[in-house]
Amino acid sequence: MDRTASTAHAVAGLAVTGMTCAACVARLERILTRRPGVISASVSLPREQAEVVFDPDRLGLAELVAAVESAGFGARPVPEGGEDGAAAGADEAVRTVRLLAVSAALSLPLLLEMAGMLVGMPLGLPGWLLWALATPVQFWAGARFYRGAWFALAGGGANMDVLVALGTSAAYGLGVWQVLAGGHPQFEAAALVITLVMAGKWLEARAQRATGRAVDALLALRPETARRLADDGREEQVPVGRIAPGEVVVVRPGERIPVDGVVIEGRAAVMEAMVSGESMPRERGPGAAVIGGTHNLDGLLKVRTTAVGAEATLGRMIALVGHAQATKPRIQRLADRVSGWFAFFVAGVALVTALGWGLASGDVLAAVLPAVTVLVVACPCALGLATPAVVAVALGAAARHGILIRDAGVLEAAHGLATVMFDKTGTLTEECPDWAGVEALDGDGDALLALAAGVQRGSSHPIARAVAEAARARGLTAPAPVGFRAIAGRGVAAEVAGRELLMGNQALIVESGIDPAALAGTAAAWERAGRTVVWIGENGPGAPRPLGLIAVADRLRPGAAAAVTALVQAGIEVVMLTGDAPAAAAATAARLGLAPQQVMAGVGPEDKIAVIERRQAAGRRVAMVGDGINDAPALARADLGIAMGGGMDVAVQAAGVTLMRGEPLLVPALIALARATRRKIVENLVWAFGFNLVALPLAAFGVFGPVMAAAAMSASSLIVVGNALSLRGWVPSGLAPAPVLPAPVPPTA
Repeated sequence: MDRTASTAHAVAGLAVTGMTCAACVARLERILTRRPGVISASVSLPREQAEVVFDPDRLGLAELVAAVESAGFGARPVPEGGEDGAAAGADEAVRTVRLLAVSAALSLPLLLEMAGMLVGMPLGLPGWLLWALATPVQFWAGARFYRGAWFALAGGGANMDVLVALGTSAAYGLGVWQVLAGGHPQFEAAALVITLVMAGKWLEARAQRATGRAVDALLALRPETARRLADDGREEQVPVGRIAPGEVVVVRPGERIPVDGVVIEGRAAVMEAMVSGESMPRERGPGAAVIGGTHNLDGLLKVRTTAVGAEATLGRMIALVGHAQATKPRIQRLADRVSGWFAFFVAGVALVTALGWGLASGDVLAAVLPAVTVLVVACPCALGLATPAVVAVALGAAARHGILIRDAGVLEAAHGLATVMFDKTGTLTEECPDWAGVEALDGDGDALLALAAGVQRGSSHPIARAVAEAARARGLTAPAPVGFRAIAGRGVAAEVAGRELLMGNQALIVESGIDPAALAGTAAAWERAGRTVVWIGENGPGAPRPLGLIAVADRLRPGAAAAVTALVQAGIEVVMLTGDAPAAAAATAARLGLAPQQVMAGVGPEDKIAVIERRQAAGRRVAMVGDGINDAPALARADLGIAMGGGMDVAVQAAGVTLMRGEPLLVPALIALARATRRKIVENLVWAFGFNLVALPLAAFGVFGPVMAAAAMSASSLIVVGNALSLRGWVPSGLAPAPVLPAPVPPTA
């Protein structure tokens, strides 16, 4: 991607591989911005992508790629159209898995030898064999740590790679010296540190790649072709990218509208829920605006194009998602924040230890052994496992109850959560509405409902499904329709039981010559109550006449009201966002137990972003729950994005959490698990640092030897893992037993 930003500047997208933590992001941004000709640089760790604003007269893409590679990362330009930078990490992920498997297999005999020595029953493996097993782990599997340490130090800082390289090199060097001196070597500390820290890094990287795919999902929703209407009246199928503003496209029933535009001919019911959040189809006729990506249900439309590509609604939503992900606050791991000074601190302690023992004893070995022990015991194995071990266990526990959690950053975001915002349609309510009432002029509501169900037998409209369900629930038989036809943007007509019936909106009734006065009061009252009104009339012998009304209303998801109550009782503000009209929104909110001030109606994607940002600006941490395309930018911008698994794929990709069972009660359950998980992470980090604070003096004063240091380091790691495993028994309260679900596998690039 290389596009002009202004008359003097250009913007380039670079796919970056090899980043592992926030320290990598900060270092890469610093290196890029120091390049002459670079105006600014923004690096996204979840998307594995850098966006650079630069002066094309002073440098080009090749120089930018070289700058990234000079920092120790891989880089390549992102092509126009939005290939996600995470795709570049697929091959690297496969290599990492293979390398980890080999490293673990080579480390196992070393671990068994150490365990045998501790219990007085060593395996008796010769020193040269232990050396041979440890060497590939140290210099092949551990090469990434040496490389990362080198570039970190060259950049003027330090990270966990420095600690790993320093400690394992010292332990490996001691083992080599022991072999050459004819003693029994201890290579296990170095091999185990590399293997375990590599496993933790892999778990984190695997989760990170799943967070950067929302833009790809949005791009996949763009219609690829359109029927362009030529000047001579012919239709030609062309790529959407070739449609220019002002040109006319033809959209047939059942097709997706390919562009933003204005209807110039035809009428149709258009389902806009995936973009506007509106739960019911909207009539669109001459002069009405339509949005690219929405579905034409039942009419032939001619649309004059007003916007395509990046300027269209869907294109702007793609930009919103990308911007929201790029500006999302980066959650800094405590390990990453302190690893810089900790590495230098440990090196200083080891140096002081060697000098102190050397001056006191005059013996080189007496000086080297305590110093090496300091480096071994300070290796951040528990530090590296503290977060990914808890996350791995939490993922499994959550999945058993229908919750897919993407990464530790999402879990940490739930700490101090103050507000949960719900999209209405598809989240708190179901797509198919409920039958809400019938009003028959002759007083026989059941007979009218049966006729209505008969008319709708030829339709797949959501209202048709609601009417059919209501008739079945009352044990009514729906007569078969004859001559069913859809009336674009109005309703349907059919002959049922020998009667010519019409069913649709009030415009259909009026246009058919039927006087609506007898039912106008009831219809108005139902509409004020937030119900959708369907009129039924008959073109029979004599004058056409009205027969009655049927009302449908939003169908609450099971557990929606209970979920709202549970969140409120937990002290969390609940807000419902919807594209519906205020009356419909208020009616649904009342059934959920929400007060008027907790409802925001008529909001679009940009509005949802603004609502979230206002809360965040006030210092509140916000969660967003949704399922549609219109929710994707808000899901990405919120501190915690939660997608209903039955919703659009883009919402699932943009969110940090997916509710696989589609139950609103999983939202308070998720927050409880997230808070418990964060507590475990903090406990593990406190333990890992506390262990070093205690163990370092013991190693420096000679209380620990290298073997004891390796054993203590391993025990520290086991304690961290054991604390993480305590989450396996987590069970959400207030929910029925969950179905058995597979373990979550975040999507790979």
